[in-house]
Amino acid sequence: MKKTLTVLIAAGALLGAAGCSATPQLTNEETCARVKTVVSAQSATSDKAGMSRVANQLRPIKAAASEDLRAPLQTIIEYFDESAKPTPDTAKLEDMKADYTAAGQTYGQVCGTGQ
Repeated sequence: MKKTLTVLIAAGALLGAAGCSATPQLTNEETCARVKTVVSAQSATSDKAGMSRVANQLRPIKAAASEDLRAPLQTIIEYFDESAKPTPDTAKLEDMKADYTAAGQTYGQVCGTGQ
């Protein structure tokens, strides 16, 4: 009886932990609203520190982002990360620029230009 109870408690704890760790997926509208809040904040500057802050603020949004925006947000975060390095790799940035532009266009299409 003791072993059965222990197994049940352990299974319940694992299921409870798994349920708590799941991040609910946002809708496109919710994702757009959260991204807009980040990029319109005063800390969202185009200098290295500002780009780093924006990338760090976008990470948790990307984790719960809608399917349509998850990949574009990842591309934007990677571009900002490279740009914010003390000595960014200009060749890498040039290679990333097309994907970054496409990600911005996808964001614009999904979120609309008014967002």
